Amino acid sequence: SANEEDWLALRPQEPSPSQCCGSGCKPCIYDVYEKELALWERAKAMQDKSLLMGKKEQSNNSELNPDTFTAFSVSSVEQLTEDTYQYKFELPGNSSLCLSLGQHIVLRGVVDGLEVQRAYTPISPRNAEGYFEVLIKCYEAGLMSQYIKTWKRGDVVFWRGPFGGFPYQPNKHGELLMLASGTGLAPMIPILQSITDDEEDETFVTLVGCFPTFDKIYLKPLLQDLARYWNIRIIYVLSQETSLEKLPWSYQENTYTGRLNEDLMKTIVNSCRRKPFVLICGSSAFNEDMSRYLKAAGIEEDSCFVF
Repeated sequence: SANEEDWLALRPQEPSPSQCCGSGCKPCIYDVYEKELALWERAKAMQDKSLLMGKKEQSNNSELNPDTFTAFSVSSVEQLTEDTYQYKFELPGNSSLCLSLGQHIVLRGVVDGLEVQRAYTPISPRNAEGYFEVLIKCYEAGLMSQYIKTWKRGDVVFWRGPFGGFPYQPNKHGELLMLASGTGLAPMIPILQSITDDEEDETFVTLVGCFPTFDKIYLKPLLQDLARYWNIRIIYVLSQETSLEKLPWSYQENTYTGRLNEDLMKTIVNSCRRKPFVLICGSSAFNEDMSRYLKAAGIEEDSCFVF
């Protein structure tokens, strides 16, 4: 029934195991989920949505905090593709979010008086001062997307965190193979930038970006800059392009058309300069497919990290 669907849309999203960083954050993303789920179950049993509209803890001291939501103001909105935007938020003075690599933060939105929460990964360098940036894909029917699409410069938005992250250490892995689908690019960017910013870090990186078409590749100028480094290689896999002829010649050499399948995975793994440690970020279906193809290519689970 429509009512049942309404309630399901409001049910808090269970975090995926990879969203828990295992470093004992308090509250862990799971603790928060349990609390929100209990509240949702109570509201649903009483058929009273207003219970979900309660004021959550929030603070205005603009220090990011895992327990309470903090207000940040939007300083710019940039549309990257037809459904993807880059949002910049102000940090007071020259402060920095001080995230560890690939950590995500949780956004709280209110749509039609109802609260929705989603996790996003900032793509700004982690030592960026005075601002942070987030890459967000908006979905036609998404509740949170309806809220995000209304943002304009000067709006105040509430974030909580940080959570998760990949415990990256320079030179720990000979080569990182990053498999990113769409906005799954987000957690990879800060890791790439920390490698290119550190002259002592000689880790090789192969980033595989999976997008539908050439026009839907995000952050092209940034990726082109990163690809100029001796140890960074970027490969694109475009599922809806049929030919490479229309692409700029600089992309033709390192782009594949069609889907990233088992054969292409073997080709990519075999072309890595050292046995890679793999980072994966995309939809759950993408993540499962990648794990399967990697196994077929001889990469075991203990050499993979899923965001």
